[in-house]
Amino acid sequence: MSRGVLALDQGSHASRACLFDESGTLVATAAVPVATTRRGAAEVEQDADELVQSLRSAAAETLAQARAARPSLEVVAAGLAVQRSTIVCCAREDGRTLSPALSWQDHRNATWLATLAPQAARIRELTGLPLSAHYGASKLRWCLDHLPDVARAASTGSLLAAPLASYLALKLCAGDPRTARVDAANASRMLLLDSRQLAWSPELLALFGIDGAWLPSLAATRGDWGALALPGTGPALRAVTGDQSAVPWSEGPADPAVVYVNLGTGAFIQRPLLTRPEAPAPLLGSVLYRDDASAIYSLEGTVNGAGAAVSGFCGRHRCAEQPLWAALDTLDAGAALPVFVNGVGGLGSPWWRSTMESRFIDGTGNLLFDFAAVIESVAFMIAANAALLARQSGALQRVLLAGGMSRSQWLCRKLASLLEVPVQTSAAEASARGVARLAAPGIASQWPVEPTQQWEPQPDAALRARYQRFLDAVGS
Repeated sequence: MSRGVLALDQGSHASRACLFDESGTLVATAAVPVATTRRGAAEVEQDADELVQSLRSAAAETLAQARAARPSLEVVAAGLAVQRSTIVCCAREDGRTLSPALSWQDHRNATWLATLAPQAARIRELTGLPLSAHYGASKLRWCLDHLPDVARAASTGSLLAAPLASYLALKLCAGDPRTARVDAANASRMLLLDSRQLAWSPELLALFGIDGAWLPSLAATRGDWGALALPGTGPALRAVTGDQSAVPWSEGPADPAVVYVNLGTGAFIQRPLLTRPEAPAPLLGSVLYRDDASAIYSLEGTVNGAGAAVSGFCGRHRCAEQPLWAALDTLDAGAALPVFVNGVGGLGSPWWRSTMESRFIDGTGNLLFDFAAVIESVAFMIAANAALLARQSGALQRVLLAGGMSRSQWLCRKLASLLEVPVQTSAAEASARGVARLAAPGIASQWPVEPTQQWEPQPDAALRARYQRFLDAVGS
């Protein structure tokens, strides 16, 4: 009998399930799309119950595929990776959902949060994060102030205000809401965690007007999270983390010599650290992993508009993405591309502006040229973050790309030239592979590292000139 590991990956656009066998081979996979509701630029939310059901459906389909193909396969563990900074409110007594899932992209409470600006330095000192409405605390504050069911539950002591990972783990395992838990990687994006003490901060709870009793208790990344409530015998959930936090484990233990870039709806740039970064500004000091004895941290940058910028462009122009991606490689190296000032979702690090008007500088009206400029803008923001990361943690040696946009060789070449180091692409399903390795380290230690493509940096003066114009335009 062979053994397998189930990985669940809940993202902005879809919930995925992947089943890997003892050799690391992807045996079966399924994806279920999920809807996102947008009201203007600031309000972005999802149906929390739909997210739960989508994961159940993806998991059930994947397990059915695997059992049909390999009847003797025993699924010994499962892991869950979840979009960070998204929150859900529910009732402690029965787990009834009281709010939408307010997305990490949501910044509806930015105006209220700005009133805390005098405390921004102290907040960053405790959490490693800037004062940003993309994180969970201001979303929770909005729910308390605007959703009567949430306010009523808070007043009666029956509120569970949870990072999405905690809510999903609870629902998928049919757990008791009174004993809800959350891992450190997801807790650290609430803007309420003292990342030095790895505990909810009484000072920050008081500042945001939040009762610590409303929050889930803190737990190690690996552990006994319960058994997945799925048809047949559900495997034990053995690891919970963030989707981005799982990526550094996709090839084995997180490596401080590697800079990991995950290109999804947003882009995330991170370097694992064995000690807590004490002065990460204007980057982020995040928690990647915690066990009972220690923690692994990261220095991180974030780009809000990566895949979201691409889908937004194609939505406005009513064009299909794939033909444009394919056409990028036909562009002449000397093509006079415009510069796109990418404010999709606001500017993340190192600028930290909740709103920014997106616009083209010298737009051509040529659909392919303008599409290329949108893609280059993502590369420019990654490069700006990577330069700061190198300044704070040492010269970059190797960059590993993951996520859907990493399939573009054109983008990989641009990044190699901008970063001036070799750029490699990881195997598909990096978040799923990472959380599977966390869930079953004994099995995954035998998995080979997938061969990668590599792009060497090439001089590109025109690209450099456009990068400088981008920096000037955003005020760097």
